Amino acid sequence: MEKKPKIIFWLNADFSNFAIAYFLQKKINAEFYAIIDITKKPKKFFEQQKIVKFEKVWYFHDHIDPSYNVTNMEFLSNYEKKYDLDLWKNIINERIFYNFFDYYKFSKSELLSISEQSLKLFEKVLDDVKPDFLIAQAPWLFHSELFYELAMKKNTRCLLLSLPKIAGKCMVSQQVTKIDDIDNLVKMQVTRNRTDEEISSYLYKKRPDKIIREYVKSNFNSYNSLFNTFLKYLLSSNSNSNSHYTYYGRTKFNVISKTISLFFKKKLRENFMRNNLSFKTTNLGQFVYFPLSVDMERNLLIDTPFYTNQIEMIRIIAKSLPINYRLIVREHPAQELREWRSISDYKKILTIPNVTLVHPNAAGQDLLKNASLVISSTGASALEASFSRIPSIIFGNVYYSFLPSVHKITKLEDFPSLIKTALKAKIEMSDLNRFIDIAEKTFVEFPAFEFEAEFNSRFYHGGNLLDAEINEDNLLDFLNKNENIFQDLVNTHVEKIQHYYVQKR
Repeated sequence: MEKKPKIIFWLNADFSNFAIAYFLQKKINAEFYAIIDITKKPKKFFEQQKIVKFEKVWYFHDHIDPSYNVTNMEFLSNYEKKYDLDLWKNIINERIFYNFFDYYKFSKSELLSISEQSLKLFEKVLDDVKPDFLIAQAPWLFHSELFYELAMKKNTRCLLLSLPKIAGKCMVSQQVTKIDDIDNLVKMQVTRNRTDEEISSYLYKKRPDKIIREYVKSNFNSYNSLFNTFLKYLLSSNSNSNSHYTYYGRTKFNVISKTISLFFKKKLRENFMRNNLSFKTTNLGQFVYFPLSVDMERNLLIDTPFYTNQIEMIRIIAKSLPINYRLIVREHPAQELREWRSISDYKKILTIPNVTLVHPNAAGQDLLKNASLVISSTGASALEASFSRIPSIIFGNVYYSFLPSVHKITKLEDFPSLIKTALKAKIEMSDLNRFIDIAEKTFVEFPAFEFEAEFNSRFYHGGNLLDAEINEDNLLDFLNKNENIFQDLVNTHVEKIQHYYVQKR
């Protein structure tokens, strides 16, 4: 009997990967397994569902005992050495554990206990199943990133779903920050020489800012939806705070009082920004442009783990500029999802003498196109800069780093010289043509934001309450109605599984 590939899925509140599993089982003969990271109400769905046949599932939070406090430091140290892991880097950069989470303060022993229990579970799962493939989203929490890193160390082929900052496109790859087989792809002959207009318009058929604003509006700005969600939350049980460390401290009183506090803080912050941040985007002279990234996101905490303090990075960039340049910093429109930054943070930026802080409603495209240089963490701005014939500097690895106009900082003390070098860089049309060729060969059509918004609207009260019961019949109906948007994505998974499974055998 021919051996079937073994595929393990990481499933969470976003049902994209569950949908992939549902459509994938119709196309390939494989053994499916799953680690499920979910709260208690949707957990009932997974315990009873018959939509996808899994050989075995593990509910992640069932294996993390809050009372377990006997941490074996030798065990953790040996794991670090055995798998070449950097545990403290991932722990300190976890938004729940440190710096961003206001509901609960984790002790050092709790952090180590969670790490130890997670590692023991993940190693056992990987050793027992010996999966050929991991299908997951780009990890964004400590435990999902840890499982991905461990799977990589155990030679499991990873098919990670990520968004390459091009509207309507996604990428399926072994690494979030690297296109599969990129070393060979960059050697391809350019298939066609596109016009300036074709190249310039490639990224802007649907601008990222517009998509983000539409997503925020559809998910978070309906007061009727928020009120109904509030009532449901008030009347529901709240046991996740006892069993899920991502919910520690989230008592109803704390959540409600925090929500009210943030509502008023957001209004005060918006008023401060309206009165103190610049809206000017033209006639600014020579400047370097630094668009802020959204705090608490993967592109900062995981992709640039040593450059997470954006205010300090602004100071460093400002110190490194040639005397005849100034730094333009623009707030990210999606920071609204985090109720903006504190007024004290904005004041710190405003006091830097050669820095201008720009309002998020100001036209970011005008700033980008008029800049001499763009500096970005790992977001889309550096890629957009290349298509506007402007060089860039990034803080971490990105999938488009093969473009010669994209420079990566490796030592902070090198910033002044790197800025001078980058300012002189030229963007060749052939490089942009090659990028488009690679993108069209590699990226997959999938409207991720639209799918998430529709799913949230139907099952998660507009995205305001994820701990909600999922009805199997309703979900099956929803998946079947959306089958067409998954067609290219599922076919890409099939192709990669068939290709790599043959190689592995």
